[in-house]
Amino acid sequence: MKIITYNVNGIRAAFTKGLASWIQTVNPDVILLQETKAEKEQVDMKELEEMGYHHFWHSAVKKGYSGVALFSKIKPDHVEYGSGNAAIDEEGRIIRADFGDLSIMSVYIPSGSSGEERQDFKMNWLSWFDNYIADLKQQRPKLIIGGDANICHKPIDIHNPVSNAKSSGFLPEEREWMEGFINSGFIDSFRHFNQEPHQYTWWTFRAGARAKNLGWRIDYLLATENLKGHLVRSHIHSDAVHSDHCPVLLEIKH
Repeated sequence: MKIITYNVNGIRAAFTKGLASWIQTVNPDVILLQETKAEKEQVDMKELEEMGYHHFWHSAVKKGYSGVALFSKIKPDHVEYGSGNAAIDEEGRIIRADFGDLSIMSVYIPSGSSGEERQDFKMNWLSWFDNYIADLKQQRPKLIIGGDANICHKPIDIHNPVSNAKSSGFLPEEREWMEGFINSGFIDSFRHFNQEPHQYTWWTFRAGARAKNLGWRIDYLLATENLKGHLVRSHIHSDAVHSDHCPVLLEIKH
């Protein structure tokens, strides 16, 4: 099973840049999308439906903002739209599909870069998410969480850790949260296979950052420890340029 996570920064814009052709070439079984910025009805899915994808959407109440989706060639047994927490779910940040005993979730963790109010919201969101996932794992112990965490875990995950030490996304308290979350029973699947530096998934549009590979690794596919023996490979598709992010692949035996 090939799983892709991708913050598309507007799915309609990504489709105009060749996203559908890229999906056809890579042929993933499950695609986890973040920042779709669209309602299901606003997106022409005929091409992907012809490729065999079922598609499920959890959009934000606010139009053109946030939103997650999950596309799958395998029909899920169940799809959970949101978390059941209305205050959390109005921003459209979580969707999960269950395939037998395996659950796969698309998550878009809030950014705190716009100011103190959103940074506080982000930290509160992370605290809530800890409890939400701890409870979920009691019922769905085999879990893969893919998405945009808006956090670089370690200095290796950011092009300039010194100058970004006080930047949202690389703050000590955010990195501490990420460390604790992974240590609660998850594998960072990309780092499981690849310990090389300069591996990033997001680049600012400013100052030619992508061409210079001045990036951040903020997109993850985290698998519960009980799936360790099922992990086959992980790869960052930095050549995919439909967004300011790029896709991350995890292949598993299932």
